[in-house]
Amino acid sequence: MSSTANNVNGTSSGSNGTVKGTALSLDQARRYARHIILPEVGSIGQRKLLASKVLLIGAGGLGSPAALYLAAAGVGRVGVVDYDVVDLSNLHRQIIHGHANIGRPKVDSVRERLADVNPDVEVVTFNEPISSANAFDIIKGFDVVVNGSDNFPTRYLVNDACYLLGKPLVDGTLFRFEGRANVFLPGQGCYRCLFPAPPPPGAVPSCAEAGVLGAMCGVIGTIQAVETIKLLLDLGEPLVNRLLLFDSLSMEFREVRIPRDPECPLCGDNPTIHELIDYEAFCGAPVTALG
Repeated sequence: MSSTANNVNGTSSGSNGTVKGTALSLDQARRYARHIILPEVGSIGQRKLLASKVLLIGAGGLGSPAALYLAAAGVGRVGVVDYDVVDLSNLHRQIIHGHANIGRPKVDSVRERLADVNPDVEVVTFNEPISSANAFDIIKGFDVVVNGSDNFPTRYLVNDACYLLGKPLVDGTLFRFEGRANVFLPGQGCYRCLFPAPPPPGAVPSCAEAGVLGAMCGVIGTIQAVETIKLLLDLGEPLVNRLLLFDSLSMEFREVRIPRDPECPLCGDNPTIHELIDYEAFCGAPVTALG
């Protein structure tokens, strides 16, 4: 595995690895005061966040707002998987990056930005494509996975790996002026319950081909951050078996129920998928930038 970090103990920007049960410092009590006064969170919940580990797949349009809000919330370890470099065309939507970072690896840009947002947070970076060869090793050390990829090989790979490892997956998608978000919990459905197999190559245009309204990324990425925090703190009703659809042109949210499919090839009653597939070859296209 060639990466900035070969495991979750690799490159990081923070050293204050607060663990569950450790008292908050005075600075932390001030930083997280608006969380702590929430009865549903309190100091116990904040310490739980500081002991949590979240992996972001992609440091692009969705990963940018999700990473910023998760770090600001005090999630103790944030992992980032991305092997792309910052490009001028990214900046209208990938708000974690700036003009000065053009040409730099996105994971380096994210590490520096999150260190400034919150020095409590340890940032672990993987400057490599996620693949069937390394997905288990990367994902297994985290509590929740946030998917910000915009290509089918990565989307199916991450879904399958999370299900097989028993990891919650917070999913999000963007297309032009529309977006969606939902949560997959082990045993309660997966992405394949919606779409059992990837579409044929070229059937669905990518963000680069179809375009996307930049501010849409903030809406869906922030929803992903909220859903992740809810999962970590066991709060409210997560978007499990519910697909949240957002149309920015009509400013309308809709919800569609998506029950677990007993015929699903991955999580159904008689699954046929038991290991990770080489989706790059399966989809007939290379895995490009993540968002």
